[in-house]
Amino acid sequence: MTPPLPPSAAATAEPRLTSLSHGGGCGCKIAPGVLADILKDTARMPMPPELLVGIETADDAAVYRLNDEQALIATTDFFMPIVDDPYDFGRIAATNAISDVYAMGGRPIMALALVGMPINVLSTATIGRILAGGESVCREARIPIAGGHTIDSVEPIYGLVALGLVHPDRVKRNADAQVGDLLVLGKPLGVGVLSAALKKGQLDADGYARMIASTTRLNTPGPELAALAGVHALTDVTGFGLAGHALELARGAGLAVELEWAGVPLLSGVAELAAAGHVTGASGRNWAGYGADVALPTGFPETARALLTDPQTSGGLLVSCTPQSLDRVLAVFRQHGFDGAAVVGQVVASDDGPRLKVR
Repeated sequence: MTPPLPPSAAATAEPRLTSLSHGGGCGCKIAPGVLADILKDTARMPMPPELLVGIETADDAAVYRLNDEQALIATTDFFMPIVDDPYDFGRIAATNAISDVYAMGGRPIMALALVGMPINVLSTATIGRILAGGESVCREARIPIAGGHTIDSVEPIYGLVALGLVHPDRVKRNADAQVGDLLVLGKPLGVGVLSAALKKGQLDADGYARMIASTTRLNTPGPELAALAGVHALTDVTGFGLAGHALELARGAGLAVELEWAGVPLLSGVAELAAAGHVTGASGRNWAGYGADVALPTGFPETARALLTDPQTSGGLLVSCTPQSLDRVLAVFRQHGFDGAAVVGQVVASDDGPRLKVR
């Protein structure tokens, strides 16, 4: 991968990218409660039978059956800067957008760029580096950026429309978890905490490197995981945090999810930064949006709750699988370099509706 070029003299005179945005990365998402109110009437729209996955369970992407062998995956994701380096910003945004194709069990085939930039504030060189970062990730995913759209925007915005293909029988929705399934998380948590520390100038070089390594790692295990008979559901953990996306699994299946907090992997140094107050506003908005459906144990630390709801930009896959398939699931993750993938919970029956229980 081509490393970022040193900033030009013009670029050094420009404001920090993160200073131009009111929120960064997947922390820009509209709060889950507000989003639910906005979208409450859209599910009434008529849907064609070829639409295998739509908006009904807040899944990662739409899926449309083309024929007996192919279904088209379509998704889009974009946000404001989470880091100040333009090349890294482009890489993170592109990785995050493509992740939704992998989360449906598919392979990406092409992308379209979505670009909104304050052209009177940022130089063309800086904007070009953002786009170059996105292009580098698409090369890694072996797909072209085949077009896109640009606008003059008050805040910098970058992302992709990502398209992929999957066999209709291998589509993995977030709604098909079954009682007895184990939950496996592919990446450790803590990106939102690291980004909060970065914005306050409290993140050291090692912390930044860990953040970039996590957010630019493509979730390539997705298609192989989808091919395993014991894998029932897939999603990725992004702006609503582990709690929010686990709760989506529970709601889609009409079951409950139990998370074992002690088994949840964290990026190195994140717990200490969170304890020092480096948490995002999105974490609190997430809790306000879905906290009523989450049962925490008595005395559960405030810091742990912040990490549970921490918005993950380009987060890991969350897999719901049978205990018998667990070894194979972990082996697929390891083959793709995700050595830290871990069991974080299980799916259980619920007598009081979809719930998330933390132990």
